[in-house]
Amino acid sequence: MPSVSMLLTGATGYIGGLLLSRLEAGGHRLRCLARRPERLHSRVRPGTEIVAGDCLDDDSLDTAMAGIDVAFYLVHSMAGSASFEEVDREAARRFGAAATRAGVRRIIYLGGLGDGRDELSPHLRSRRETGNALRASGVPVVELRCSIVIGAGSLSFEMVRALVERLPVMICPKWVSVKAQPIAVEDVLSYLVAAAEDEGDVSLVCEIGGPDVVSYGDIMREYACQRGLRRWLIPVPLLTPRLSSLWLRLVTPLYAHVGRWLIEGMRNRTVVVDPEPARRYGVATRGLRRAVADAIRQRGERVEALLLDAAGADADEALVALRASGCLVDSRELAASVSPARAFVPIRMIGGKNGWYYGSVLWRLRGWLDRAMGGIGFRPGRRDPDTCIVGDEVDFWRVVAFEADRRLTLCAEMTLPGRAWLQFDVAAGPGDTARVRQTAVFDPRGVLGLLYWMSLLPAHAFIFRGMLRRVVARSTRVGHQMPGTSR
Repeated sequence: MPSVSMLLTGATGYIGGLLLSRLEAGGHRLRCLARRPERLHSRVRPGTEIVAGDCLDDDSLDTAMAGIDVAFYLVHSMAGSASFEEVDREAARRFGAAATRAGVRRIIYLGGLGDGRDELSPHLRSRRETGNALRASGVPVVELRCSIVIGAGSLSFEMVRALVERLPVMICPKWVSVKAQPIAVEDVLSYLVAAAEDEGDVSLVCEIGGPDVVSYGDIMREYACQRGLRRWLIPVPLLTPRLSSLWLRLVTPLYAHVGRWLIEGMRNRTVVVDPEPARRYGVATRGLRRAVADAIRQRGERVEALLLDAAGADADEALVALRASGCLVDSRELAASVSPARAFVPIRMIGGKNGWYYGSVLWRLRGWLDRAMGGIGFRPGRRDPDTCIVGDEVDFWRVVAFEADRRLTLCAEMTLPGRAWLQFDVAAGPGDTARVRQTAVFDPRGVLGLLYWMSLLPAHAFIFRGMLRRVVARSTRVGHQMPGTSR
C-alpha cells in the first residue's frame, strides 16, 4: 500500500515503543508526540520526526497533527493522577478536536474489554469513556479493545509474573477466578498495524483476544509451569480489591500507583463477545501457552535492552526500570583521571590471564562450585587478550554487547537460579576525565533466586566495590603495566 503519514503518541510507553519499531520497519512516514522527546532521540530511526508536546496542549497537538493521515492514541494518565478519569476524557477530547482541525483520516485507539452490562471498574470505565470522547470528534475511530496483554513489560502480565515468581503459596482473592481472554503483545501490534494500513475509511469497535478463555489463576499456573515453579493458589473470597492492592504493594512495589486500578479492573469479565469486526484485519492470534513462552523469551531481551540503556543518557531511569521489573541490581560509579579510551583498557582486557582484578580466590571458588553442580565451571581464558567481540567467551561469561572505549556487557553462563549480567560502561567526564560505571543485574527465578542473591550480598559488596576500584586504578597506570595501550 502507499506510504501513510502517521502520528504516534505513547512511543515512550510499552505498547507504543514496540509499535514504533513496527511502523518504522513498514516504511511509513512517522511522527511521534512526546512530553519528554529526549527519551526518544536515541530510539528512533533517521527520518522519524519527534514533536515535543502534550495531549492537553492544543498548540503542540496542532503542530503534531499537521499533514497526518492516521493518528494513534496510546496514552493514559492512570499512573500519574488520582483524577485520571477526568484527565483522560479531556485529553481525548482535545486530541479528537485537533485531529478534526487537521483533517486526519483515522484515529486508532487501544482500549479495554469489559461487558458494558456490568458495573465497570474505574480503569475500564475510563477506557470506554476515552473511546467515546475520540468518536465525538467526528473523525473515524478504530477502537481495539483487549483483555490482559501477554508480553514482557505489560503491566498486567508483569503483575502476574511477579506474584508467581515471589510467592510459592498465594492467598488469592475472587478476581483470580474471573475469566479473561488474553492476547499476545505481538498480536496486538499486528492489529494496530493492520488498522493503520486499512485503506477504507471505517469506524469500528473491535474486540480482540487470543483463542483461549481462561482465568487469571490459569495464567499464573501456565507461567509457573513454563518456569518450572510449583505454586499453590488458595482462594479467599474475603479479600476486597482494596485489600488486594495493599497486599500487592508489599510484594510488587512497581504497582504502588496503578495496582489498585488494575486489580479493580480484574473483577470484570474481559472476554470477546462479538469477534466479527476484528476478522476484517485477518490476524491469526496465538494461544496462551505460546504467548507465555514468547513473553518469557522477551523478558531476557528486555532486561538486556534496559541494561544497555543504563550505559546512556537515561542510565538512572533504566536502572529504576530494571529494579521495577523485578531484577536485582548492584550499580556503582567512580571517576577516573584519564580519558575514556584509557579508562576502558582494563575493561576490554578483563578475565582470562588478567583475571578479575579483585577477589580472585572467590571468583575461582564460584567456578569450582559451578562445576560441582554440573555447570561449565570457571573455564579460564578468552579468544583475544586485548579486545572482545559479541559472542566471545570470557571465563564463565559470554559477551553480549561490546562498543570500543564505551561498553562491555557480559551474560553469565554458570549455573544460577536466574540469569545474571555484568556491564562496564565509560563516559566522558569534565575535562580529560572519565566516569566508569559497573552494573551487576540478576533476574531471579522464584524464591530460590531471591534467596541466592540475598545470601551473597556481603560477598557482592566486597567483590564489586573492590573490582571497580581496581579497574579505575589500573586505567591510570595502564600504559606501564598492560599491553595494547598505544592509543
